[in-house]
Amino acid sequence: MLADEIKKAFGNATDLIIRPFIIDNREITLVMSEVLGSSSYVNDFILRRLLIIKFQSDNIGSELLNFIPTNNGKILNKLSDMTDYICMGFALILFSDNESEKAIAIEARATVDRGIPIVNNEASITGSKDAFNENFNTNIGLIRRRIRDCNLYVDGMFVGKSSKTKIGILYMNNIAIKKNVDKIKNKLKKINVDGILDTGNLKSYLDSKTNFFFPTITSTERPDKVAQALLEGKIAIVSDNSPFVLITPTFFVDYLHTSDDYYEKAINTSFIRIVRFLALFIAIFTPALYIALTTHNQDILPLSLFLNFMEQRDTVPFSALIEALFMSISFEILRESDIRKPASMGTSVSILGGLILGDAAVSAGIISPIMIIVISISAISGLAFSSVEMIYALRWWRFILLFLAMFFGLFGIFVGFIILLASLVTTSSESLPYLAPFSPFIKEEIKDTIVKGNHKKTRFRNPLLTKNRIREKSE
Repeated sequence: MLADEIKKAFGNATDLIIRPFIIDNREITLVMSEVLGSSSYVNDFILRRLLIIKFQSDNIGSELLNFIPTNNGKILNKLSDMTDYICMGFALILFSDNESEKAIAIEARATVDRGIPIVNNEASITGSKDAFNENFNTNIGLIRRRIRDCNLYVDGMFVGKSSKTKIGILYMNNIAIKKNVDKIKNKLKKINVDGILDTGNLKSYLDSKTNFFFPTITSTERPDKVAQALLEGKIAIVSDNSPFVLITPTFFVDYLHTSDDYYEKAINTSFIRIVRFLALFIAIFTPALYIALTTHNQDILPLSLFLNFMEQRDTVPFSALIEALFMSISFEILRESDIRKPASMGTSVSILGGLILGDAAVSAGIISPIMIIVISISAISGLAFSSVEMIYALRWWRFILLFLAMFFGLFGIFVGFIILLASLVTTSSESLPYLAPFSPFIKEEIKDTIVKGNHKKTRFRNPLLTKNRIREKSE
């Protein structure tokens, strides 16, 4: 029997409910997953209706489908389709129709996700506070609440041979370039793995291979950020069971922006963006610059400042590079422990560890006070960005420039800067230049990069993302 085949396919799983009934002198069997299906929905809207049905013909399937109230019902013939629908939270009604066994799949999903949470990683002062959760439909709804336009297309597919994770590709049909959308779809269709459990798994298949450090796909928990990106002609990828949505393509300048930038006055936003841009250089170059000036290029420093540095390092038995590496690695350990420890412990452990570590290292003569200041400024500047991948990229380049400065001084820093710039110039995001709108130079987009222009002067969208460039009509 079909019910036995389904039971065998699931390996006699204990959460599989198989309940036979005799309805109007006909045998009907209900099959559902106890953990994925809603028992109350099945009892109230399926079984109650089945008890009063009177079959008028031998076409049982059509009568059942018309009699049971559902907006998502389907008649199934294949065993593989039946098991798939059970795994998606559907309830199956098995019946015999002209000596063949079939099933009707009726959506009866249980609520197994949390409600809409508040933003955690990308906190905003003046923006909205709602964030994505692990429910696919909820995440789509949060975006549609902000873009109430039928041109917002959602193309779905399932990825992963075992996980069969539902993926949604969102784009504005009247804004996004169709070629960019097709490119994303083709990449997703080529994924042939057992399971995709999160958007983090998808990033490794979609991310650009032209850069080892800097991120080329944005991962966000903010619906307003996704809505803004869609209106610019970008593409969003929503995955079931993931509270983060991917945005592609993204450019380097996007990581210097936050959601608050579009809720504040242009003059205030411009100041904060300049601070972030300076923080980018401080995070990468400050330790390397200190090492270069104290080991190779002392003649550049004023004599009094140089003597002050040497006096502080007089009792330190290690080179400046060893000092910097020790402090940098210590900071990364403290940061990692602060992230991984339970939230109930607060930040007291990391603060206490930092204070004790710094004070004890200076008192023991292992680290000079100026090195603690240099590494602290560099590390704190790196935390000015909300993207974790951007923070990791800055960390890698900080270490690279440390070694170049130790062996070659300021010349090494200059060479490192040229390599960094060349790396960014040659990076692409979905075949689009990563450094746009600086390279290639796009006049209209420059008005919303480091300095934010008046919205009346930014009426045009990025030509790399859309052919429908008019954002708004001039008054």
